[in-house]
Formats: sequence, C-alpha cells, structure tokens
Amino acid sequence: TVIKIHSSMHFKENTDDAEVLPRRLAYPKMAASQPNAYVIRNRFAAYELPVAVAQRDDEETIPSIGNNMTQWRGNAVSEKEANALRYVFDDLQDHFGYQCVDPRVRFNNTNLKHLGNSGKWFGDLDFTYNIKGDHCNLSYIGIDVCVDLAPKLVHKHGQPMWKDYGKSFLYVYLPQLTYNKFKSYVKFGTGWDVSDEGTVYDPNRDMVAIEAKVQSGQCESSFWAAKEKPFEGAGDRSFSRIGTIQDVKSHSSQQRIHRGVGIFSVSMEVEGTPNFKPSPQMGEEVDLCFTLVSLRTWGTTDGIAPIVYVPHKEH
Repeated sequence: TVIKIHSSMHFKENTDDAEVLPRRLAYPKMAASQPNAYVIRNRFAAYELPVAVAQRDDEETIPSIGNNMTQWRGNAVSEKEANALRYVFDDLQDHFGYQCVDPRVRFNNTNLKHLGNSGKWFGDLDFTYNIKGDHCNLSYIGIDVCVDLAPKLVHKHGQPMWKDYGKSFLYVYLPQLTYNKFKSYVKFGTGWDVSDEGTVYDPNRDMVAIEAKVQSGQCESSFWAAKEKPFEGAGDRSFSRIGTIQDVKSHSSQQRIHRGVGIFSVSMEVEGTPNFKPSPQMGEEVDLCFTLVSLRTWGTTDGIAPIVYVPHKEH
C-alpha cells in the first residue's frame, strides 16, 4: 500500500503497525528559554475535521498470552487495557474536538511527587473511559489538533534557531473552545485550576497554540496517515503507520501543518515547597505538560497561522 500525505511526497506503508508506548513518569516542563513568540496572520480556512472512526483493518489478530494478558500493537497489556487502547488509538472515540461535545471520560491525577531541590511538584493525569458501561483507565487522551511540522527559519546572529524543533518539541494548534473544555475536565476531575502559562493565544482566530514534547529514543512519537482509497462514508476511515514524527519532518515536502487527532499523555506541575505538598485549596494553578505520543492525520492545511520565533530585541 502507498500512503499519500501530500501531493509531492509518497511514503511506503510501514507494515508492522506497532505503537511504542512510553513508560509513564512525572517530569518537569521544558525550560522556558525560547524567545518571545508571535503569530503571523494569514488566511484561515474553516477548522472543521471530518467525522472519522478509524477502522482496524490493519491491526493484527490479538493472541492471548495467558493471565488475561494480550498483545496490542506490540505491547503486552491486560485485556481491559487493550480494549481501552483500541477505543482511543484505533477508533478515536471520546476525544476532544468538534465531533464530541462532552467526551465520556473522567480525569484523575496521580499522587504529586516532589523532584529535585526546587519547590515544584509533579504528577501524571490518567483518564477513565466509559466503554459500553465498562470503566477503563488509560494514560492517554485524544484531541483534535493541527500539528506544526513547518521549520522555524528565523536566524539569530547568523545561526539557525530551534534546531530541535520537531525532534524534542513542537507546537499544536486547537480552538480556544476545545482547550477551555479540556481545562474544565481537569478542574472537575482533579479540583485544580489550569494556568495558561506557555500557551500562545490568537484572538483574531480564537485559536490556542500549546507546546508539546515529542518522544525520542526508543519511544519516538508515531505518525499515522489516512489510507488512500475511495471515501465511502463518514465511518470509512483507516490509518497506517508511516513512521515517526521525526521521520516525516525530515522530508521537506512534509514540513507543513498536519490536521488530525493527536494522542497525548499529560502531566501536571505546580508550585509548592519541598516540605509541603500543594493542594487545590491553596489557590495555586497547575501547568499542564503535553507529550504527543501518536498522531492520526488525514491531510495538511494552509489555513492555520503558524508560530514564528523572533529575537527578544525585535519586541
């Protein structure tokens, strides 16, 4: 099968269809050492994503490996977790966006832990899905986003800036309404109010840009593209794994903004003191830390105003 993402580039389908899931650990946010950012204004097309339920015609048969364990895309997990992974990654159900006004998912925070000598405390979010009456916990959540793989070409003192863009972090764009809904679920499930620190808001388009970590090493974030075949209806959508986000960004023709559903793990960090764990009642806000684990995309768009970096002295 040949997967066409953009008119000038074709990729061969990766037949292993594996999804490398990371080990979940609380981690600090990336150091806020970037120059100030502003948004270049340009034409904005309607931000509407097609209703899509991913078919699993490319998924391997799942054999039992004993003790109620099974295989899902190369991962040995419990049968219940495999059911939840199919629900979120394969069927793209209950993700945040236009297709689902009120996702049937509850947010839970793990126990906050203090790391290092700073006053910050860290914890992971997990998510409880209601799958036909069966409540399943999972470390991942889907969001309708546009993922920015466009290079950042601004130079400072003759040197390229942000050589690691697309390798260790990138920007994803989503409507303010979607982001506000996500924050309301955090508040309802954990009691914490969410800070907007680290986000870039475009009031003209009512869009928000958030910085997301990209997995590297043995757990690189995966990139899946919609298969090319006649479109037979809203539910007729299937995806194949092309490779990693780093692989796709290495091709100049794909250094664009890709539309689809991002699957994220999410952590929190909050200010406190080394000897006193903060709580929602203290009035502090948490910062959310997003890691893009996998992207299901059905194309690119020229209608999003991208983030462009500039030196401090230009402000």
